[in-house]
Amino acid sequence: MVTSFIPESAPFNEEQRAWLNGFFAGMMGIQPGGDAAAIANAAGLSAGNLSGTLSGVATAEPEEQEDFPWHDDSLPIVDRMELAEGRPVERRLMAAMAQLNCGSCGYLCQTYSEAIASGEETNLTLCSPGGKETSKMIKKILKESETSEASPAKGTNGSVANGSAQTEFSRKNPYDAKLIESRPLNQEGSAKDTRHIAIDLGDSGIKYEVGDALGICPTNCGELVEGIVRTIGADTKLMIVAPDGTPKTLANALCEDYCLKDPSDELLELAISRVDDSEAKETLAQMLDEGVPEGFDVLDVLELAGDVPISATEFVETLSPLNPRLYSIASSQGIVGNQVHLTVGKVTYARGERLRKGVASTLLADRLSPGQSLRVFIQPNHGGFTVPADPAAPMIMVGPGTGIAPFRAFLQQRAFLQQRQASKALGKNWLFFGDQHAATDFLYEEELKSYLDSGLLTRLDTAFSRDGDKKVYVQDRMRENAFELWQWIEDGAYFYVCGDASRMAVDVDRTLKSIAVTEGLLTEKAAEEFVANLAKTKRYVRDVY
Repeated sequence: MVTSFIPESAPFNEEQRAWLNGFFAGMMGIQPGGDAAAIANAAGLSAGNLSGTLSGVATAEPEEQEDFPWHDDSLPIVDRMELAEGRPVERRLMAAMAQLNCGSCGYLCQTYSEAIASGEETNLTLCSPGGKETSKMIKKILKESETSEASPAKGTNGSVANGSAQTEFSRKNPYDAKLIESRPLNQEGSAKDTRHIAIDLGDSGIKYEVGDALGICPTNCGELVEGIVRTIGADTKLMIVAPDGTPKTLANALCEDYCLKDPSDELLELAISRVDDSEAKETLAQMLDEGVPEGFDVLDVLELAGDVPISATEFVETLSPLNPRLYSIASSQGIVGNQVHLTVGKVTYARGERLRKGVASTLLADRLSPGQSLRVFIQPNHGGFTVPADPAAPMIMVGPGTGIAPFRAFLQQRAFLQQRQASKALGKNWLFFGDQHAATDFLYEEELKSYLDSGLLTRLDTAFSRDGDKKVYVQDRMRENAFELWQWIEDGAYFYVCGDASRMAVDVDRTLKSIAVTEGLLTEKAAEEFVANLAKTKRYVRDVY
C-alpha cells in the first residue's frame, strides 16, 4: 500500500485520503509499496514541496461535516426514514439502506444511495441485509422524487477505500474460476451441511486481503427454472433479450440473469391483474401490501395465480436481477497462493411439497463438480475489517458457525507473518467459536487445535449450544472470561465479530458493554461511549449480515 503523503492536517476522511493516495500513485506510475518521496520525485518535486502544495489545497475553509443521524443499524427503517425526512433524495435513499456499510452492494450505504440518485446505478436490490424492506422503500422514494435533478454521486464506485490490488476483473467483469473442492466440514449426524470451498484463481492475477469477500455470480437451479417455464406455458428454447442486451433462450436467461427467490411487487401486480379467483386475488393483494411469507418464491406466485395468461416477455420484465452472493474469504493468499477459500453453509428447507434451495450455496455444494467453472470477483472490505496493521497487536475474534471464515484467514495471515518475521513478536490471538454440537459441528477443529499447539492461537473458547441441558453461546463464554477479556482490551486488543447481525452480533455487543461496566467500572453511558470509541478507532469491527 502506498505510504500516505496527504498531510494529517488535511480535512479528508479515510476514504478520501485512500482515494487521493491511489490517484496520485496511479498518475505518477508509482507501484504499491512506493512512498511520498518517490511520488514527489516522479513529479519533479521534493516531498516537502509536494506536502506543502497539498496542504495549500487542503487548508481551504473545510466544509462542515454532514450529519447522518439515521446511520445506526439498530434503528428500524421507519425511524430512519423519519430522521431523514426533508433531506435530499440521496440522503433519504441512504436512510433506507441497512446501515451496515457491509459492502455487499459493492458500495457503502452513502455511495450506493448517491449512485442510485444520480442514475449511475439502476439495480435497486443490491442491499441484501435490507432485503425487500429496503428495495420497496427505495422504489417509493424514487417514485416520489424527481431523480433527474438529484445531486450526482460523489465520484466513487465503492472500491477505492481498500488497499487490495485491483485487477481487470470486477463485479461487472467477473473471472471464470475453477472449483477445486467442496468438502463437508460437519461430521455424520449433524443437522447442518457446511462446506469448505476451494477455488482456483489460475493466472488471473487477482489479489485479495484478509477481510475481503468473494463475490459469486450464481445460477438458478434447473428444476426451479423448468417448473416456472412449465407453469407459464412457455417453451424453454424461446429466444428473449437478456438484461445485457444479448439474445438468450428463456431457460438460460431465467437460470443466469433473474432472481427467482423473491417475488417483485411488479410480478404480484401482474398476477393480481390477471387472476379471476377472488380468494387468490385477495391473498396476492395481501402479499403486495404486507410482504410475501418467508420462503415464498416466484414459482409460488405463479402457482397461486393458477392458469392465467402471462407471456414469457411480460413475465421476465417483472423479475429483479440475480445479484451476486458475497462470502467472507477464509484464506490468506500468503498461505494458499492463487487459491481462495470459503466456508459456506448449504441452505435447503422444505415448504409445502417443494424443497427450497439457496441459489449460491447449493451451486457450490451440489451443482458444481471439481474442475467446473464459476464466475467470481473480489469485493474489498470496508471499515477496517482486517488484521491490525501492527503485527504485535492482540486480536479477539468472535465467529460462531460460518462466521469462523474470516478468522481462519486472520490466523493464516498471522501464521504467514510468523514465517516471515520469526525474530519479531506477534500479537496474541483469542478465538470464540460456537455451533450446535462439538462432535459434529466443530468446524476446522484439527486446524484450530494445531494453531493452539503451535502457540499461534493463544486461547480458544467454544460454545456448543445443544450439548448440555442449558444452551450456551459465545456471549456466555465472553461473560465467563470477562476479567481476562477486559485485560486484553486494555492492552490494546482489537475486537472482531463475524456472523448473524440480528441476534448474535447484538448479544455480543450488549455483552461487551456489560463487561466494560463490570470489569472497567464504567457507568452504562460511559461504557456505551467507550465501545463507540473502539469502533471509531477501528478496534471494534464487525462483518455481520
